[in-house]
Amino acid sequence: MSTRNDARFGERVRRLLRHEGQWLASLVWWVARRRVGVPEGARALPYAGAQAAMSYGLAFVFVVETVGVSLLLQDHPGLHAVALVGDIYTVLLVLGSQAAAVTRPHVLGAEDLLVRNGARMELRIPLASIASVRYDLRSRQDGHSGAGDGREDAGRLELAIAGQTSVTVELTEPVVVVWLLGRRETVRTVRFHADDARGAVGAVRGAVEAVRAARSVAERGEPVTPG
Repeated sequence: MSTRNDARFGERVRRLLRHEGQWLASLVWWVARRRVGVPEGARALPYAGAQAAMSYGLAFVFVVETVGVSLLLQDHPGLHAVALVGDIYTVLLVLGSQAAAVTRPHVLGAEDLLVRNGARMELRIPLASIASVRYDLRSRQDGHSGAGDGREDAGRLELAIAGQTSVTVELTEPVVVVWLLGRRETVRTVRFHADDARGAVGAVRGAVEAVRAARSVAERGEPVTPG
């Protein structure tokens, strides 16, 4: 039992360290105006715009707090150094979270839909497993966003941005979600936010229809016409 608990603890530590490295790296990609994991031919579906104002506002508040605390502790160099490191880390964490959301958008490919939540998690959904997708604006006031960690009723994943989701995907078969600390859960409904939610819904529907058409042609044994 002890060995198993040690292994789980080690896995959680590795996952947390990897997450830490990912949001720190996202700051670099953000400055370089690069996106992560968006291959040629795939379509990025941004979602970070909804939380941008809040993120920048929090970062500004923490910067002001850093200056204030530095002035208060200027006669206590030891405490000042500890507080300064903590405050700088907090500012970077807020900006890194936004950077991760900007550089890691949802990605619509030819075969699957990659749904992301910054550097915290991602879920790859085969387009062939999508039963329906619709524009469905929901907010925390509707009682469907919980604490924002995505955990809701059994079988449902909800990734709220700025307290809201705007796209609902229903699946024909469950997919497995892996949480930040390694916990696994199967879901059949996925709700997430996209800045252009209606455009995202239209794009996903078109991709799903293309996959279904290709499968139908293949099942009939008809030759596939390029383009």
